[in-house]
Amino acid sequence: MPHLNQRSTRPAQPGATVWLTGLPSSGKTTIARAATTRLRAAGRRVEVLDGDEVRRFLTAGLGFSREDRDANVARIGWVAQVLASNGIIVLVPVIAPYADGRRGVAERHANLDTCFFEVHVAAPLEVCAARDVKGLYARQAAGHLKGLTGVDAPYEPPAAPDLRVDSHLQTVKESAATVVDLLRRRGLLGDGAAGARPAGGVGGDR
Repeated sequence: MPHLNQRSTRPAQPGATVWLTGLPSSGKTTIARAATTRLRAAGRRVEVLDGDEVRRFLTAGLGFSREDRDANVARIGWVAQVLASNGIIVLVPVIAPYADGRRGVAERHANLDTCFFEVHVAAPLEVCAARDVKGLYARQAAGHLKGLTGVDAPYEPPAAPDLRVDSHLQTVKESAATVVDLLRRRGLLGDGAAGARPAGGVGGDR
């Protein structure tokens, strides 16, 4: 029986994992969804591994300790790599607060000859707290939530991401366009993508 990561033939179009990391309410999922629309319009197969959905269906037994966060990231990374190795562009809007966790996912992709790009959605804490899309910052301030990334739990921003998106300084459409442009510049889109080896990068969710 073949291993899950083995392919009998190279996909007609190369896949990749694009991991969007950033604080809660930085805009990761919104940008990922907008980029997905653009990529599908360009004829690409795309999947989004949203942090909240993954925790509900794949990692429901995990909490928010350091160990559980690491396990959550590793499991998502495994799924993303399998999909990407089969020609799918996988957008992963998941905080992944620890640099070594993201690095481990990137290294697994590299070891299996799969492209990985780290995108830092870099809205500052005060902007994210003002947006507070899920009410997490308000709950933390009221003492009803502990372990909020960037407030009373660590967040280690990427030192050298493949792309930095200042989502507080541009529209969702503009932010999504920069993600799509990254893939285009790395050979994942356009006429030259089919059969080519692209230039990879190595680089409730709370």
